[in-house]
Amino acid sequence: MSAPLLLDLSHTSHTRARTGIQRVARSLQTALGTGGVAVTHDPHRACWRELEAWERENLTADAAAAKRGAQWPVFARWRGRTQRLVGRVETALPENSGVLVPEVFSPRVARALPSLFAATRGPRVALFHDAIALVYPELTPSKTVARFPGYLVELLGFDGIAAISEDSRDALIDYWRWLGVEKTPPVQTIPLAIDAQPVISDENDAPSEPEKMPVVLSIGSIEGRKNHVALLDACEQLWSQGEQFRLHLIGLAHPQTGATALARIRELQDRGRPLRYDGPVKDAAVEAAYAASTFTVYPSLMEGFGLPVLESLRHGKPCICSARGALGESAYGGGCIALETIDARSLAEAIGELLHAPKHVARLASAAHLRSFRTWWDYTSDLRAWMKLLRRR
Repeated sequence: MSAPLLLDLSHTSHTRARTGIQRVARSLQTALGTGGVAVTHDPHRACWRELEAWERENLTADAAAAKRGAQWPVFARWRGRTQRLVGRVETALPENSGVLVPEVFSPRVARALPSLFAATRGPRVALFHDAIALVYPELTPSKTVARFPGYLVELLGFDGIAAISEDSRDALIDYWRWLGVEKTPPVQTIPLAIDAQPVISDENDAPSEPEKMPVVLSIGSIEGRKNHVALLDACEQLWSQGEQFRLHLIGLAHPQTGATALARIRELQDRGRPLRYDGPVKDAAVEAAYAASTFTVYPSLMEGFGLPVLESLRHGKPCICSARGALGESAYGGGCIALETIDARSLAEAIGELLHAPKHVARLASAAHLRSFRTWWDYTSDLRAWMKLLRRR
């Protein structure tokens, strides 16, 4: 049996947020099993080390987090600094076959990567998720926009880049070409997987019966490029025309880029519109929401992959989404209404069409049930097979 991969979870092991990258990182750690060793850069001890029990607990916690940022408890900070001051820092990492970095790493982690790379003779690979900060800087948190060009240059130090979609791969290669970089690491598209549908073990968590009024569900973080304002405006158009349906939103809100959508949500709720916003919730609540929904809408302008689209289809629920980029890649294969333009008018027309055509909803649901979906075992198998072909640069 080959040595395990080192899996850098420097951010994910210190947050309980369940947004896209954190979900990918957690799923990778689970799928790799004994074939992976999760590690973190400890800024207080100034070293790389394996995860401790409290960090592993963060990976498996189902509690919904209200913040995305990394949190270090006082005891971990104090102990790490003390160990560094007295010279008791142990930096040895286990024997391994390579390094995998699935997160968008911070400048501090970037500065520490050379020491992580020195701990392995195998290939050093990073996942590339998307170039949204380049395409939609006005809808992206300002800190991310400022950080992103440096991050894309730092990716040049890896032996290979695993892009999560063809659209993401093309964006990265185009950016390096624009910079005039001649020697780049190979970039391979390896599409992500989706989690298996969880088993509900508690009767209190069992999905509720579908509502009599149609329910339009939208799951995804509330932030600028997710385009929730257009969805809310579309629903308001339909409600004003007398359409009867409930809009159910689930997702962690970004305080900067999601502020406009949050204000619009409160405005519509104050006017008595049938609009429910739950924020971040546990997996069981997500399952219950899917079970009660008629169809879903994912109004995002751009994604690196589009997990919510595929998860909707896995539940047999038709999805309205963009036909462009990685979202179009996810929508291809059936079960979706894929729109060329994701504005309020187009969304209202598509939602209205499904509200008035239950047979169309049923046809799309049947197409969704016929689709097959990659498992995380498929993903990790493809990833490891590709990594074996890489050479150190």
